[in-house]
Amino acid sequence: MSFDIALSGIQAINEQLNTVSNNIANAATYGFKAGRANFSSVMAGTKANGVEIGSVTQNISQNGSTTTTGRGMDAAIDGRGFFVSVNGQGQTTYSRVGIFSTDTKGFLIDSNGDQVQGYGPSKTGALGAMGPIQVPTGQIPAVATTGIAYTGNLSADWTPPTNAFNPADNTSYNMVKQSVVYDSLGSQHTLSQYFVKQNANTVNAYYSLDGAAPAATPATLTFNTTGELTGTTGNTIAIPASGGAAAGSVAIDYTGTTRFAGEASTTTNRSDGYASGAFVGVSMSADGSLVAKYSNDQSQVVGTVAIATFANEGALSSVSNTAWVANADSGAALYNAPGVGLAGKLTTGSLEGSNVDITSELVGLMTSQRNYQANSKVLTTESQMMQALMQAL
Repeated sequence: MSFDIALSGIQAINEQLNTVSNNIANAATYGFKAGRANFSSVMAGTKANGVEIGSVTQNISQNGSTTTTGRGMDAAIDGRGFFVSVNGQGQTTYSRVGIFSTDTKGFLIDSNGDQVQGYGPSKTGALGAMGPIQVPTGQIPAVATTGIAYTGNLSADWTPPTNAFNPADNTSYNMVKQSVVYDSLGSQHTLSQYFVKQNANTVNAYYSLDGAAPAATPATLTFNTTGELTGTTGNTIAIPASGGAAAGSVAIDYTGTTRFAGEASTTTNRSDGYASGAFVGVSMSADGSLVAKYSNDQSQVVGTVAIATFANEGALSSVSNTAWVANADSGAALYNAPGVGLAGKLTTGSLEGSNVDITSELVGLMTSQRNYQANSKVLTTESQMMQALMQAL
């Protein structure tokens, strides 16, 4: 009997060494959770019959350290939760490894090539339906300019020009400023504003598109005695149809413009609209949103990764050292955007490292070695006793 008990101890220690060795080997694996071999006593009726490894559990709830990578598509979960992926067999898996990229069709995938699940964009600002996230890699269309925000100081020290306004005569106006506007096809045009002081409280603005002759009737900006803008009229210029582009109009908003003494200045000269742009890349934000960037300096949110949490995450079934699937004991997954509910926030440009404690593992190795030696000593002693018995007969 003692032979069998000692042998069971050696076999159990060998299994424990497998777990410890696997922990040490994966000490640098992103998202790895250390395992622990749990010994269990074997009974034969009321008599002890040795030992076995009753179970191997992973320390899923303990997060690993965060390593900065600087890569825009890397993300670590700060808190509870798992990234959600669906593999080629339709199985939903959960992982802490946030190494993402896009495949040839633009779908967001994880480091195993499985499709990452998340929420699509919604026009209402809320999250869309959950499913695979596809990043549009084509061009985004142009948007015609409809407004310009212009703020500046039209100096009170200006004197009204003596010559009638003429764009070719720089003595017939006090200042000129250009703004860039776009038509419906994204073609760029230059809108010039010629400012002409009329009297103490009024400044006219003549508009010229691409050097064409300005309209005879200018916009009029009226100020009060403290230099504040009190009214604007005629501050819209028509954009004629040209080259297949639709006709449009641009309204100039002079809110905040002043008429103070001193230098004339411009603090804001911003137009909406933009030319079409080609896809240049995608990055992830701290709120889990995927932001596609385009060559025209525009960007748009194309989806938000989902974070899954469980009532009993420690009961998840392992399908690899860094991925799990749900079961009856873990409970159903609860999906949220990062930072919502129980879901942890994201740290972008970073990855979660292994939670293996090398010092503890090495101590475990030494303990296993002593246990192995002790069980071996039992076998040796039992052998010597049997040999002595046989010699005595």
